[in-house]
Amino acid sequence: MKSIWENYKTETAYDELMCSEFQPRPISYRLCQYLNSLNKSDIDKRKIAAELAILEMGITFTVYSDEGNIDRAWPFDIIPRVICAKEWRSIEKGLKQRLKALNCFIADIYDEQSFIKAGKMPAEIITSSKNFRKECIGMKPRHNVWANICGTDLVRDKDGVMYVLEDNLRVPSGVSYMLENRVITKRVFPELFQGLDILPIDDYPSQLQAMLASLAPDDVSKPQIVVLTPGIYNSAYFEHAYLAQQMGAQLVEGSDLVVNDDDCVYMRTIEGLEKVDVIYRRIDDDFLDPEVFRKDSTLGVPGLMRAWKAGNVSLANAPGAGVADDKVVYAYVPEMIRYYLNEEPILPNVETYLCDNPEHLEYVLAHLPELVVKPANESGGYGMIVGPHATAKEIIEFREIVKKNPRNYIGQPTLAISTAPTLCKGTLEPRHIDLRPFILQGEDTFVTAGGLTRVALKKGSLVVNSSQGGGSKDTWVINREHE
Repeated sequence: MKSIWENYKTETAYDELMCSEFQPRPISYRLCQYLNSLNKSDIDKRKIAAELAILEMGITFTVYSDEGNIDRAWPFDIIPRVICAKEWRSIEKGLKQRLKALNCFIADIYDEQSFIKAGKMPAEIITSSKNFRKECIGMKPRHNVWANICGTDLVRDKDGVMYVLEDNLRVPSGVSYMLENRVITKRVFPELFQGLDILPIDDYPSQLQAMLASLAPDDVSKPQIVVLTPGIYNSAYFEHAYLAQQMGAQLVEGSDLVVNDDDCVYMRTIEGLEKVDVIYRRIDDDFLDPEVFRKDSTLGVPGLMRAWKAGNVSLANAPGAGVADDKVVYAYVPEMIRYYLNEEPILPNVETYLCDNPEHLEYVLAHLPELVVKPANESGGYGMIVGPHATAKEIIEFREIVKKNPRNYIGQPTLAISTAPTLCKGTLEPRHIDLRPFILQGEDTFVTAGGLTRVALKKGSLVVNSSQGGGSKDTWVINREHE
């Protein structure tokens, strides 16, 4: 291979497209062959076309900084990530298994707590969790499902095995970028979609709408579904507006809704109040209802929890679902699968050290330069340290932070997470990636074909979050004729 592949070197990590230098994997052969036929000028034109499409479509995300909130164009790499459909079928099965067990766990935690009583988890993990909501004890959401939308982060290690890195069960974001990445890639490489059997992803909005509709009471034939957003200054506002538009649902802020004396939720319209049956909320628990949680919240709806507890409105995800969106609880998911489902986990966890365990804490503190250490409830790559990339001063400071609050930290080995060819100044270079598929669970369960591949655009970086300088790629799950 020449041209853009000329200086491509596969690293010690597993490469998603190349099995060795200049040797594509069978599933990516046709893509690599096509890319090899393009010269630098052809690639540059396609990159420019993608950037113009992003500007034209208004695809943005917000970065929070000391200087204020900055809207930026979505960082997108035009070279897709490829997964074999045969492998994906196993991953999909594992994702469904995992979310089913997590929902069993959440339901149990707000009811009998049999998992804890059976000695499978110390009670203190739940009582000390900032996402455990005592206000939710005794509640039974529709279908007994608490986390209806889940974004599970997957990484592939150098052994080629796909591991679960974390579960996002509160207000997972990114699915709109997954969908828009596909639209842009079709514009950039339309000819490839004619010759390859790439599984579609554009049914996600209809699947989301159907799942949300399944949460409405049985006697409601045409449920009123709304998307509740914190407003235009939220980093994921583009996604809130996009999904509402794609589903044909109303996009509302807290001030657009009111709970009347009948404990029902109504939407203010120019024609008067309209009853709301299902709320896809993109607001954290703390801000949902100032009557119950933060009294100073202007984002939520006073009385919303009353309406939910009365069964007059469904909330997705349910308040309190975040109790399982905790990196300490993550360590117990394999045991949840065995306990609730009587099955062995299909997708493995990354080895995890819990810093509230004295032996684990001692190990983490002694091996901090080798480990990734994360806070239990942060997201976006904030508050963590990647030991091999940290300075001696950062290691010393972080060691003290962990010692002050061990419950809030976990340690994991620094994985050599897989790479994929990424366009860097006209040539291809390997960059580390992860994958966030989206799983819906209501009356039925649905998994996207692939998901949002996030890429660390900085050379050598393992941090893929857009807020930390990462970008994304389209993800192709490809059927091969001989399978």
